[in-house]
Amino acid sequence: MFRVDLRSDCVTHPSPEMHKAMAEAELGDDVFGDDPTTNRLQELAAERLGKEAALFVASGTMSNLVAVLSHAQRGNEIILGDQSHILHHEAGGASVLGGVSMYAVPNEADGTIRPENIEGAIRDREDVHQPRTRLLCLENTHNHRNGVPVTAEATKRMSDVARATGLRVHLDGARVFNAAVALECPVSALVADVDSAGFCLSKGLSCPVGSVLCGDSDFILEAKRWRKMVGGGMRQVGVIAAAGIVALETMVERLADDHANARKLAFGLAEIRGITLDPEAIRTNLVWFAVPEGKGQEIAAGLRDEGVNMLGVGGGSVLRMVTHYGIDGDDIDFALSATRRVMSTIA
Repeated sequence: MFRVDLRSDCVTHPSPEMHKAMAEAELGDDVFGDDPTTNRLQELAAERLGKEAALFVASGTMSNLVAVLSHAQRGNEIILGDQSHILHHEAGGASVLGGVSMYAVPNEADGTIRPENIEGAIRDREDVHQPRTRLLCLENTHNHRNGVPVTAEATKRMSDVARATGLRVHLDGARVFNAAVALECPVSALVADVDSAGFCLSKGLSCPVGSVLCGDSDFILEAKRWRKMVGGGMRQVGVIAAAGIVALETMVERLADDHANARKLAFGLAEIRGITLDPEAIRTNLVWFAVPEGKGQEIAAGLRDEGVNMLGVGGGSVLRMVTHYGIDGDDIDFALSATRRVMSTIA
């Protein structure tokens, strides 16, 4: 058992209040639409995001997949960032299961996509040689860009380009509540200019399972059909959804603690010889940093031996640590001490 697990905020355990709510949840059959606890979670999620309706799904990956399949048809194309989670970490599901191609354009350091790059990626509808562009996919916070929170203004600039040519817009908002806390704005403002948005309950909000996809009523009706098709109809799922209600009511504001711990971690890491990062760039709970070329796996293994579990990306020079519920200041101190010891052995 590791003393400190910084691999991801997916490793969080439910709070005592969540355990109690799950044990006492009123249940029905969600596929038939009569699980009262799941219905309450969906209503609460839609209300928080300022959307008409919502749908509980098994994971963030399922949320994005169902959204793409609901917005786009086989043979269509979606535009997304070249560092996006959908492109790199979802097994190509949109293409494999939906027959939807992906057109990747550069993500900027702030997680955005330049409007001119979006415009340049939109296909000519009259050219029979090209697929038809149907959807723009955005991400907030942006995982591969140090968990940067993307502002409502930036989202509007990108969405406006898409909407001007008839595209719809989906937001992978796995950590959008982190963005709202970091930017000190309502989460509804961050999703106001997108057609659909999904957020994870099982990351910083600390639930054991689940994500919620939000949008207008027609979109959610179509999404429910696709959720069933990909195996996501989960009967008495209120036993899990109950934790989501607790999360939305009690776990959002505490995300600021994770952000503070991440900054403490980042400033400490920046002082260690052989580690490169800009601690001022850390705004939420993700801390990406560079180490000597080819040493990433060796460093990750050394930290595991020291009792710190974290994520090594490939065999290269980029590593990631993530703060979350269950990690406190003492854990950050422990992780930093372990990192100093490991880095002192790296040539």
